[in-house]
Amino acid sequence: MAANGLPTLGRVKLCDLLPTEGLPSDSYKLAVSTLSQSLAQYSAAIIQFPSADAALLRSGLDSARLYFHQRDSYPSTNDSREWCKTSGYYSDPHSWQESYEYRPGLTFTEAAAASMEFPPSGLPDIFGLLGKASRLVLDAIGFYLNLRSSPFTEILDNVPLRSNEVSSSVLSVCCYARPSFHHHHNLAEDEQLLLYSDHDHQLDKSLISFVKSDKAGLHVRDMHGQWILVDVDLGPQEAVVYPGLALYQATAGYVSPAVYRTDLNSMQGSIEGRFSLAFKLMPKSMTNLSCSEMRAAGHGVDAQFLIPVSVDDFMQRPHSNDELFNRQTLQSFTVPQSQDGSMKQMKKRKKSDSRLKPLPPSKRLRLEAQRVLKERVQEIADKKGIKLRFCNPKDCESNHNTMNSPCAHIKMEIGWPQGVPFVHPHDLPNKAKIGFLETYEPGWSETHDMELSLSEAAQGNQHVT
Repeated sequence: MAANGLPTLGRVKLCDLLPTEGLPSDSYKLAVSTLSQSLAQYSAAIIQFPSADAALLRSGLDSARLYFHQRDSYPSTNDSREWCKTSGYYSDPHSWQESYEYRPGLTFTEAAAASMEFPPSGLPDIFGLLGKASRLVLDAIGFYLNLRSSPFTEILDNVPLRSNEVSSSVLSVCCYARPSFHHHHNLAEDEQLLLYSDHDHQLDKSLISFVKSDKAGLHVRDMHGQWILVDVDLGPQEAVVYPGLALYQATAGYVSPAVYRTDLNSMQGSIEGRFSLAFKLMPKSMTNLSCSEMRAAGHGVDAQFLIPVSVDDFMQRPHSNDELFNRQTLQSFTVPQSQDGSMKQMKKRKKSDSRLKPLPPSKRLRLEAQRVLKERVQEIADKKGIKLRFCNPKDCESNHNTMNSPCAHIKMEIGWPQGVPFVHPHDLPNKAKIGFLETYEPGWSETHDMELSLSEAAQGNQHVT
């Protein structure tokens, strides 16, 4: 993907992400490709809403400006900080930030009883607009990863919400660096602008996040570890979208979460501050984040993602940004088929870095043979339209000769070609892979003696179907 990378942040029209029955249109495929490449390179993209929605977004920012300007009480008036029940006004003096959180299902009376104030206007309409856009982006990512339609429906809120349900997703109306906020808290000079520190960058625990701001200041770290100002030239109908930590978990690490920070240095001396609308599409609290959809689509899933994680536990669990999400070691969000070998190589490098002693030469050669074989098998499968699938190694080894083996069902389900050795991605390299390559590239073994000899030496109890 690096060779075909985008020179700047990708811009995608929301109308082009609308799915239709039948084969995908060229505009849909182009929009999905642009979105995915932008998320891979920059961890963010720009979504262009229909021009009619520009007025709604602008009125939301105007309402935010009016709401915070007329507010003169700064302490947080709502003490509920449970992640799925936050609502009302909150403040964070450390980061110069104030916010009003709107969550459908919590009535106006419940959310505003303590503060005795009216919230910013237009929140239900803005929530609906950004919520729909977030689901379209999520489905487009699923399409790119070759998942089934609407793969994350089971972990999302009902549309519309049922009686007595409270939305897990939330719309935040935010204000940064309001001068009167600074004076009220008497912040010292060395306490200012801490949010711009490299040690204070953030990740959302959402699936998808949208941000629409009235002034530039949102920086996102790209695949090379460089900070990119992503909202510098937004049009009135445009907003920034980026993936969160929950999507990273649900896709077994194939979609990297955006690491971001807000630059408040440009806000010094401003008479207003910076205002933004931030929507976070969140998973339901009473569900689990699992990688079942990724496994069903044939993607490799590392051991750390195999066990489903309770959403409540995931949201309350602390995550170390520096330790877990260094962009130099993250998998890129990329086409899983053609890029699978490179992603595995990155993961192997990450694992090898943590070992206390280097691998022996024979082990290194065998791993390299695995990588070469799997890359070539995947390339041929892509060209031939053959969908590789994962199967359970234990069940495979004990039942591979029986008619009701897991592999037999997989062959029938995906229409595996007659006479072609069946390929098991979990046990590369083996003779089935060599046979697969020979079927489509006669003479391959003779020109790849190293891989073949290593493959035969490593067979052991591996099976061939």
